[in-house]
Amino acid sequence: MRWWDIDPVLELEKDLFPEDAWSRGMFWSELAHSRGAEATRRYLVAEDGTGRIVGYAGLAASGELADIQTIAVARDHQGTGLGGRLLTELLKAATAFECAEVMLECRVDNLPAQKLYERFGFAPIGFRRGYYQPGNVDALVMRLTDPSSSVQGTEING
Repeated sequence: MRWWDIDPVLELEKDLFPEDAWSRGMFWSELAHSRGAEATRRYLVAEDGTGRIVGYAGLAASGELADIQTIAVARDHQGTGLGGRLLTELLKAATAFECAEVMLECRVDNLPAQKLYERFGFAPIGFRRGYYQPGNVDALVMRLTDPSSSVQGTEING
């Protein structure tokens, strides 16, 4: 993801997460830490054949811990495997950052996302009550130990 991707990403963000969409400033802040020798973030976008952004994902790393900040897939591309491909790329980034664990929060009412994370080896470890505002929706906290083991032998096509 680069700065010129922010506007189309924001459109997708507002469609998918209308109550708690990230702001332009939040994306700018994350991208500011994604380049150079001291980078601690990895953000990427997925485009369809026309150049339209149909997905994006981001990861933050600190020491041996990484945190998946976001994964989003356009409604017309959900169920195509794109979320798994984005997650695979984030886990590769966590491995490159030499992280031993990856954490994430997922809405308790987002069962498809929870199933995706479980397929990759994430396990629930707790809840954050009222985490998603203003809807006051709880977050399920999940953890993956050894992200490198979840991406071994994984090949990304397209």
